[in-house]
Parts: sequence; C-alpha cells; structure tokens
Amino acid sequence: MIYERPNYTGQQYFVKRGEYPESQHWFGLSDSIRSCRLIPQHRGSFRIRIYEREDFRGQMMEFTEDCPHVNEEFNYHDIHSCNVLEGHWIFFEQPNYRGRQYYLKPGEYRRFTDWGAMNARVGSFRRISDLY
Repeated sequence: MIYERPNYTGQQYFVKRGEYPESQHWFGLSDSIRSCRLIPQHRGSFRIRIYEREDFRGQMMEFTEDCPHVNEEFNYHDIHSCNVLEGHWIFFEQPNYRGRQYYLKPGEYRRFTDWGAMNARVGSFRRISDLY
C-alpha cells in the first residue's frame, strides 16, 4: 500500500507486485509517494462487520465476501464504523471498486476517520487476497 503523505496518511493506493513506470498505472491522482507498507498475505477466512453509526451502533451487517455495491447490500451509502475480524480489506469510495481507497487491517474502527477517510461514504469493499 502506498501513501501520498508521510506516516501512512493522505491518498492511499493498493499496488500488486510489479513495475509501475507512471503513477497513472495505479490510478494515482498524485505522483507523490511519501510512505508505504507491505501488507501481509492472509491465508484463511475473511470477516468484517460494518455499522450504520459511529461506535458500532445502528444497523450491522457481517460480510465474508467482496461487496461491489454497499448501498444495495446494506441499504445505506455510508459506513460510520466497522470491525475487521479476519483478513485485510480495502474500502472504495465508489461502487465497483473505484475511487479513493482505504486499507483496513484487523481491528476496530470506531469512526470513518480511523481508516483515514474524510467522510463515511463507502461504495464498495474487497478482500485483499482477491487483489494479489
């Protein structure tokens, strides 16, 4: 995962192993890379719980598979908190795995700012193993 700013902040981009001669090859809006981290490959099951409100309140749904259209599955456009129980996931701001990306490792995210977003809009999400 590469980041536009130091300390794993700013725009995030998941890149697979390979060569990227230009930032457009990873859909980069910026050609600035200030930090990066290796995401360990996860072998096992995947489980994430998403919530309608902050601090794990409101409607909750649990997923074990990718979700190309959050609104169709969850009936909301926004995810205000989530709990990654197993595996590594990427939230995308738009449906069909497009737009800004946000990496989520196992743990609790009590509000959308915990995963680095400026708003709660999540259009789709995907297990990282599917991207390798």
